[in-house]
Amino acid sequence: MFKERRADNVVQVTYYRRGYAGSALVAGDIDTDAVESARILHVTGITLALSENARAAVAHAIEVARSAGVLVSLDFNFRSRLWSREEATEVIGPLARKADIIFAGDDELFVLGDRGLDDAKMLADGGLREVVVKQGSRGATSFSEEGMLVEPAVAVRAVDPVGAGDAFVAGYLVAKLDGLNPAGRLRTGCATGAFAASNFGDWECLPRRDDVELMFRESGTTLR
Repeated sequence: MFKERRADNVVQVTYYRRGYAGSALVAGDIDTDAVESARILHVTGITLALSENARAAVAHAIEVARSAGVLVSLDFNFRSRLWSREEATEVIGPLARKADIIFAGDDELFVLGDRGLDDAKMLADGGLREVVVKQGSRGATSFSEEGMLVEPAVAVRAVDPVGAGDAFVAGYLVAKLDGLNPAGRLRTGCATGAFAASNFGDWECLPRRDDVELMFRESGTTLR
């Protein structure tokens, strides 16, 4: 993957993923013991886009998790340079209905239909699933057992937006594992996403737990 900043407000990302080691993943590579002993299995649309056999491996991992009572988390993570919208809809749509927690950018909701947040609410099915819509600088919206929740974005100077969505998901899932309620999960996700966007790097700048609350301090605060 190469990141290129050709304009101050745009980051262009080029992927070289087809044919690499990850695309050779097969169902037999899945460590079923690891999946069965996990608290959450997290999978993304990127792996689904790489090859038919990688797609089968993800589907297998999901079935193993469901059989073991492990929560399944799915991030749509649509990448137009890896596959078409039609292919993504055909593959991701059915898997979303097998997941317990679903993440999608508001520009990825086409996978569910053409009604935007209404489709996300329908997928949540009254709290049967958690559906979280990442909305960038506008924050995030979730549908869960507590109904619809909206969390504004944390205002930061964005220097590198690549990876902010993944950071959001990481924060949300950690908050769930820590026992936070849906509002707390959404708040944590927005904070971790903002933290990543305000620093350079995809994963190198991810916050620790005690960093998260720093995002809600007044700008210019000095801690001594």
